[in-house]
Amino acid sequence: MDPRTRLLLEAPIARTLLKLGAPNVLVMFSQAAVGLIETYFVGKLGTDALAGMALVFPLVMFMQMTSNGAMGGGIASSIARALGGGRRDDANALVQHAVVIALGFGLVFTLIMLLGGRWIYSLMGGQGGALEAALVYSNWVFAGAVLIWFFNALSALIRGTGNMMMQAVVMVGGAVLLVPLSALLIFGWGPVPGFGIVGGALALLAYYALGSLILVLYLRSKGSLLRLTWNRLKFRKPLFWDILRVGLVGIFSTAATNVAIGFATAMVGRFGTAAIAGYGTASRLEYLLVPLVFGLGAPLVAMVGTCIGAGQRERALKATWIGAAMSFAMAECVGLWAALFPNAWLALFGTEPAMLETGAHYLRVVGPSYGFFGLGIVLYFASQGAGKLLWPVIGNIARLAVAVGGGWLAIRYFNSLTGVFIAQAIALVIYGSLNAWAIAGGAWFGRVAWRGNRAQIAN
Repeated sequence: MDPRTRLLLEAPIARTLLKLGAPNVLVMFSQAAVGLIETYFVGKLGTDALAGMALVFPLVMFMQMTSNGAMGGGIASSIARALGGGRRDDANALVQHAVVIALGFGLVFTLIMLLGGRWIYSLMGGQGGALEAALVYSNWVFAGAVLIWFFNALSALIRGTGNMMMQAVVMVGGAVLLVPLSALLIFGWGPVPGFGIVGGALALLAYYALGSLILVLYLRSKGSLLRLTWNRLKFRKPLFWDILRVGLVGIFSTAATNVAIGFATAMVGRFGTAAIAGYGTASRLEYLLVPLVFGLGAPLVAMVGTCIGAGQRERALKATWIGAAMSFAMAECVGLWAALFPNAWLALFGTEPAMLETGAHYLRVVGPSYGFFGLGIVLYFASQGAGKLLWPVIGNIARLAVAVGGGWLAIRYFNSLTGVFIAQAIALVIYGSLNAWAIAGGAWFGRVAWRGNRAQIAN
């Protein structure tokens, strides 16, 4: 048995999750830092360029979340379960199937955004120079969507083996190169001309192209547990379905999360532009919680999948609850800090009094429920590892229904911004609690009865 697989099956759970999670947290924070720095560079080009990039950002984030978290989770889960069950041939065959899936979805994103980009950004409120800037940046980025999907698929394959460090080295090293490259291509220097907002897109695609090349070389090296090869290529429907049955459900769940935030933004918009700015600025903290929890969620996918593949159901559940406790505590600390000191976060993005007031109000109401948000996310990742995503989807639908329905009632009958925020907080509590209740109730294997410190599972 490979040492990494043995680590997932036998090593102390908490220490292993922290050890494997640390590189992922570093990766996520480096990516967030790069995004903020690139936004700073583009802001120097003027308001239209900055607004155009702001229009494109949610769609780029959606593609990242679907390729890395949703479908990437399906890929990592399939690899982990195959390796845990000793099916090395299937694991290697899954590499080819994962690449084909990634290339297909990348082409779909390219076609949708190139053909429908103007309509989408106009629907989002883009007009004039901002709309044109958005289209320029979007067309270049989504023309290379295949590169982004390919890179994230390769990363997921490696994560599924329990190797978190390789992805961290590539992504953090790439981020260090991306910052000066973005500045060079946006503004120009010496013989290199400045390409404006297009330069930011070109730098981003160069980053994914170089990262993909490094990961391909790794997957073809002796140090890789998996092999990327096209020899004796033979596609099998069960292997495609093993990835897609988890990944497609994950995409739906990701879409529900983004729709919930979109509806909340629309409802807050009834209270004015400053309210939108305040809510939008404050809710960015939720987007940062996702990659933070992903640091523990990614190794949890590998550990749960490997344990289930090896028939170690009790260890899979124990790992899930340890990861859930860690994520809840981490997210709750962030939420309580934001509720107690909201301006420490909001002032990073602006000082307009009305914006600060609305943002602080949101964080005071919703921040204390962030622990349940972290709980729901990490249990979603654990469910990916188990290949059982029905209840995480139900939880996300329940969150969407409560957030939208409760917010509508607050506006319809009380015209209350506080009511909208209370609905968001209740929705997060329901999301996390429902996922925990379902897994504890036997959603994966059957009824769970706790005796002492040991989980007894009845099939």
